[in-house]
Amino acid sequence: MSPHVHSGDSVSKNMRWVIIAMLPAMLWSFYAFGMGAVIVTAVSVASCVFFEWAINKYILKNDKCTVCDLSAVVTGILLAFNLPSNLPLYIIIIGALFAIGVVKMTFGGLGCNLFNPALAARVFLLISFPVKMTVFPEVGQMTAYADAVTAATPMANLADTSLLDLFLGNVGGSLGEVSALCLLLGLVILLASRTITWHIPVSILVTVFALTGLLHIAYPVEVATPWHHLFGGGLMLGAIFMATDYVTSPMTPKGQLIYGFCIGFLTVAIRVFGAYPEGMSFAILIMNAFVPLINNACKPKRFAKEVKK
Repeated sequence: MSPHVHSGDSVSKNMRWVIIAMLPAMLWSFYAFGMGAVIVTAVSVASCVFFEWAINKYILKNDKCTVCDLSAVVTGILLAFNLPSNLPLYIIIIGALFAIGVVKMTFGGLGCNLFNPALAARVFLLISFPVKMTVFPEVGQMTAYADAVTAATPMANLADTSLLDLFLGNVGGSLGEVSALCLLLGLVILLASRTITWHIPVSILVTVFALTGLLHIAYPVEVATPWHHLFGGGLMLGAIFMATDYVTSPMTPKGQLIYGFCIGFLTVAIRVFGAYPEGMSFAILIMNAFVPLINNACKPKRFAKEVKK
């Protein structure tokens, strides 16, 4: 008789918990950016679901309904979280096609992709449409989708931004990254439901806080405080919802700590010394590529060992 006991987990169950955990940040984006946020989220989710269904049915000739596992919905929400609320609809659709068609389905679908689909699509759009991806509507502009007043990202002037505004979400930015409070509520939900463990998000946040703290002490004018780096930009979003992706993160706790430390280190290096004010997306994608090596180096102990006769 097999000694294994089924835990009751399933892909759809875990995806439901992720969606629930994203609700605080999603609802805040609707409040802060108005109809633009609603439209971007709806188009992103609908496009991701459609492309996964169409590719499965007409290209892969697969009769199994993979959209029912809700992973495409999660990808759509996460992609929207990485976009401005006034982004033209055709760019959102291109991003969804890249996320699902290129990054996910080309490698065999859920469980086979090397990179996080939503993050890879975000970087693809950032390179392809740099101006439209880096100009954000101001919070509280409850105007029509195309008429929002825009401003530059607060990451460009991080040290001059109020810590309270960064924490609550009263700043411009991509939909899901502006409110650290809402993202932390999502982290509590994910941890309480045991959808993720603490190793990756905590190791990332502690590493960034420690490194930026040391740099701020050495260069107080050039480098913002560690609290600004912790609450600003896409750090919280990436650490809680993107880096913890089951498929593209290490399997063991030791590997997850190494992975989180490296992401935090690379994020600080790019933010402080690189050409981009935000480095979280690039850091996660770089470490996605190293996950197979980390898994190989941090193999768990086997329950039994073969005895040579």
